Amino acid sequence: MSRKFLLILLLIYIVSSVSSFAVFSFTGGGVDVTKLGSSPKVEEGDDETALGLLLEIDPSEPADQVCPLNGVMYTSTEQTAWAKRRPLAVMIENTVDARPQSGLSKADVVFEAIAEGGVTRFMPIYLCAVQKQDTILAPIRSARTYFVDWASGFNEPMYVHVGGANLSGPADALGQISKYGWSLENDLNQFSIGYPTFVRNYNRLGEDRDLATEHTMETSTERLWEVSADRDWTNMSAERKYGRKVYEPMDWYEGYTGWSFQDEKPESGDVGSIAYDFWEGYSQYSVSWKYDATTNSYARTQGDEAHLDLNNNKPVLASNVVVLLTKEKGPIDELKHMLYTTIGRGNALVFKNGGVEKVTWSKKTRESELVFNDAKGKPVEFARGMIWISVLDTTTDVEY
Repeated sequence: MSRKFLLILLLIYIVSSVSSFAVFSFTGGGVDVTKLGSSPKVEEGDDETALGLLLEIDPSEPADQVCPLNGVMYTSTEQTAWAKRRPLAVMIENTVDARPQSGLSKADVVFEAIAEGGVTRFMPIYLCAVQKQDTILAPIRSARTYFVDWASGFNEPMYVHVGGANLSGPADALGQISKYGWSLENDLNQFSIGYPTFVRNYNRLGEDRDLATEHTMETSTERLWEVSADRDWTNMSAERKYGRKVYEPMDWYEGYTGWSFQDEKPESGDVGSIAYDFWEGYSQYSVSWKYDATTNSYARTQGDEAHLDLNNNKPVLASNVVVLLTKEKGPIDELKHMLYTTIGRGNALVFKNGGVEKVTWSKKTRESELVFNDAKGKPVEFARGMIWISVLDTTTDVEY
């Protein structure tokens, strides 16, 4: 790809970003879907959605294809669909007024950390579980530098956000996205995309809920992948060599190693519950998990309430709960932005199959995959299913 062509693409991106930002600033961002009719609604179990018929799975087709993100087994039909795509790493907020969120129960992996001032934010990653059915995702919020670091370990996924921290210094997420070259490769910023991929739905929680604008941004998995395909951001991505881009196609699946998974479920352990606070005094963001041996999953509670998915009114369940302990710094500015140590090594707790394992985490560089090793230095074998990673300061007490 020529230097001149790259400069043209960069100019187009900058112009579209500035234009979209101007519209966003003037209108509050996006289009008010309540003025266009009801938002597309995904009903659990329905193949036919408001956004069209997706994959048809023959009930007799065996589920013998491994999801590279969390080890769940799917059909060849679903694998053929995701093999043409890169994962979506999506910023979703967790302020109390924005709950419940849409789409978290269908994530393959979820990262959770404080966004600012004790308020947590999620970065669910989607690839396998949503291939059969389009999934509404909401409310979408802004980028944070440490989430960009964790997303980088997934080999340039589609990074989905509405703007981001744009300050001089270490919290400059938008500056880092540009510096890393994501603007021309995998950055799905609402500021440069807009309607109909992103819509403002002021009635997403019902007409009786008076939502502030920042809690209303919606999109969906298929809308995002459609934009990715239009931009030719598929499973084929630019190869990175020695920190510089070499524009030779490389299959995403050849560049991503992934975690290890158990072939068989061992007997359930004796850890039935888990609880932790991100910050003392912020009980609305306190988290607990309850283990169910019959489903081999953990049901999530936050702020003493069951964590439900608005799309299907079902609880958010994880097969693995990881507490990643690292150094937390902040607030570092008047906007109460935070920083986390993402590169290096530290301790973690892995809860799976009703038990707990004390492990270590490591990440050599921003682009390196996040690795979990057991006490013997061998890769942790996760249970097949959603992996939820809560990032906490090293001084945090975890009760179990």
